[in-house]
Amino acid sequence: MLTNWLGAILKPKAAVLLVIRVFADRALAQQVSFALLQPASIEPNPMVKSVEPVTLPEAPSHRFWDRENTFLFATSAAFSTADFIATRNNLRNGGQELNPVTRVFSGSTAGLAVNFAGEAVGVVGLSYIFHKTGHHKLERAVSILNIGSSASAVAFDVVHHH
Repeated sequence: MLTNWLGAILKPKAAVLLVIRVFADRALAQQVSFALLQPASIEPNPMVKSVEPVTLPEAPSHRFWDRENTFLFATSAAFSTADFIATRNNLRNGGQELNPVTRVFSGSTAGLAVNFAGEAVGVVGLSYIFHKTGHHKLERAVSILNIGSSASAVAFDVVHHH
C-alpha cells in the first residue's frame, strides 16, 4: 500500500523533472558565439531615450455631491430600505435569508437594520474613493449596481413571500 502511494507521487514528479531537463539541455545548446557577431551589433544601446511627454486630457471632474450622485444615493438608500422591509417580513413569516453576509445579521431586526445601513454607507464610501481617484464612471457604477441588486432582492422577496 505504501509503495503504491509513494510511486503515485514520485512518478509524475520524475516525469516533470525529466521534461524540464530535456528542455534545459536544448535551451543551453542554442548559445551563439560572440565571435560570429558583427562588431557593430555588439555596441550597447543607450539605456535612456528622450521622448516627448504625453499630456493626457483632463478627466471631466465634478463635485461629489452633484445632482446625479445625490439622485443615485437616494435611490440606492430607498431600494436598500425596501430590501430591509421585504427581508424582515419574509424572515418573520418563516422565510430564509439567501445572502450569506446578510444571514449573519438576520437574527434580529436591529442586526438586519445595521446590515442595510452599513450597505448604504459602504456605497457612498466606495463611490467617494472612486471619485477622489478620478474613476468617475466607477463612482456612479457602485450606486447603479447596488440599486439593481437591491431591486432584484426586493422582487425575489415579493415573489417568494410566505
